[in-house]
Amino acid sequence: MNDSALLNNFVNEYKNRIELTIEKEVLKDVSQSDLSESMLYSLKAGGKRLRPLLTLAVLKTFNHKIGEDELKVSSALELLHTYSLIHDDLPAMDNDDLRRGKATNHVVYGEGLATLAGDALLTLAFQWLTDNNLTDAKKVQLVLELSKKAGPAGMVAGQAIDILNENKPLTLDQIKHLHEQKTGDLIRYALIAGGIMSDCESEVIHLLDDFGADYGLAFQIYDDILDVTSNTEDLGKPVHQDSVKNTYTNQLGLDKSYEYLEDTLDHSKMILKKISDLNGIDVSLLMSFLDYFNIEK
Repeated sequence: MNDSALLNNFVNEYKNRIELTIEKEVLKDVSQSDLSESMLYSLKAGGKRLRPLLTLAVLKTFNHKIGEDELKVSSALELLHTYSLIHDDLPAMDNDDLRRGKATNHVVYGEGLATLAGDALLTLAFQWLTDNNLTDAKKVQLVLELSKKAGPAGMVAGQAIDILNENKPLTLDQIKHLHEQKTGDLIRYALIAGGIMSDCESEVIHLLDDFGADYGLAFQIYDDILDVTSNTEDLGKPVHQDSVKNTYTNQLGLDKSYEYLEDTLDHSKMILKKISDLNGIDVSLLMSFLDYFNIEK
């Protein structure tokens, strides 16, 4: 089976289970109907579920059973990711009217309820990390890691750097640092969470973290490339919006950005080989996630 078929089969098996888990658990845990409607509007707006799928892929790779608790814990990251998108789209931030081909949350529900929907998704994510049957030790690890990766030393710090430097040119190293936090840290957490739930040794978790860092970097480079090469209909959001922003394409140009993406993907493959050599396991499922990046020019 080639990597594309392997990935498609995995996504077909688990993406719908993630969707069902999210809707069922949100409806169970949210007591105010307008709030739950606003939360589910953005949660069901057509996301790829990349982050929870990466967590589940680690569990699958290490032959760990995927039950209801694992699905709930993995889906918690999608709640937190969606909160960040709702807040990022607000007029005080990027002031975007379109997300994934649909009107953004504040356009539909107003700025106040959209802000509260984001707040609710953020706090509910941590509830899901603890309201399950995992061991207490795993719950503590998961909460600590997500707090660090999503908080003021992680994603939020990256967002702050972004808005404070919107009209200021940054160096390549500064752009990389910005996106390591803003985009990469949640992807790193997705891989780390899978390692924690799979009872991986610390050395393996560090390698999964490194793979997540590479994947997050590749994700941002690719997103910047798509902003230049794609169109609003295909991408589901406005394009050519980054002409004055600190992006890889603005810093390096399009051709060099493609090269940087290819180098990053090559490095991530080396990390997966180390994991395979260390554990004697098949990492082809994780390798297949690199097919997300279509680098045909």
